[in-house]
Amino acid sequence: MPATAETRRAYLLLLVMPLFFSSNLVIARWVGDGVSPFTLAFLRWAVAIAVLLPFTWRALVAHRAALRASWRRIVLLGFLGMWICGAGVYIALIATTATNGTLIYTTSPVMVLLIETVVFRRPLSFWRLIGVALALAGVAVIVLKGDLTALLRLEFNLGDLGIAAAAAAWAVYSVVLKDRALALLPTLPLFAAIAIAGVVTLAPFALWEVLHHGGLPATSGAWAAVVALALFSAVGAFSLYQYGVKVVGPTITSCFLYLLPVYGVGMAVIFLGESLHSYHFAGMALVLVGLIAATLPADILALLGRRLGITNSGVIPHEDPSSSP
Repeated sequence: MPATAETRRAYLLLLVMPLFFSSNLVIARWVGDGVSPFTLAFLRWAVAIAVLLPFTWRALVAHRAALRASWRRIVLLGFLGMWICGAGVYIALIATTATNGTLIYTTSPVMVLLIETVVFRRPLSFWRLIGVALALAGVAVIVLKGDLTALLRLEFNLGDLGIAAAAAAWAVYSVVLKDRALALLPTLPLFAAIAIAGVVTLAPFALWEVLHHGGLPATSGAWAAVVALALFSAVGAFSLYQYGVKVVGPTITSCFLYLLPVYGVGMAVIFLGESLHSYHFAGMALVLVGLIAATLPADILALLGRRLGITNSGVIPHEDPSSSP
């Protein structure tokens, strides 16, 4: 197939990729209390593993020594990615909306920048600093619902704070994933190993839920939601992201993630009947502008800096393709 045709196909598939990622919050919010949070996360990733294993089993066996040597990091990634960013998100969605969750969770790439700046002492350029500040201001507007006096009264939605904590956990996940030993492993088998570790960390809590509260899917719709979460927001989203990185590169692929709040909020309004308020629009604008400013490629930032007479446009390490939400 000609390269131009494959590139066009990659662009079309990348338009779908953020739709798959953002479907996680919308589907989970739609399920509601029909499936308990830990059980929902466990079933989602168990089904995802069942889909992945036929394609990764041989590679997992071939790389078993390297996987065993990095088992602590893999378990940590499973806990962060599937426990906190899985069940933790589903618990938070009980107390907040998919709209709020999508907009707050979108800021995880900005949190990656902050972690790398604080922990690894990597310089944060002028533009990226402005981007971080705007994105965090957008989160504050959403959490406070545009009411600054809520900060003085210490009135916060615990669900919003839970989503913010999950976004921070995903940022830590993304940083840990850049470990040199893990970088030597093939992407898909490593993803399968992390998913297996995540299911192991979820299993005791899911079992406790089932024994004490029930919580297994009781309807065909709930089971369909579990399968959709596994196929679309887990296997499908990750696979499309990796395909985009392979064909058009990680920089262009990462730019398509700017569509996450558009898709997520749109689906929340259409399928869940959630309402949009002025603070949502203000927060979304701040988050998107901040996210773009904080994650634009270094050459574009340098060009903007020269045009505006700002020389410290800065350089940021290349975004790892596995650090998608």
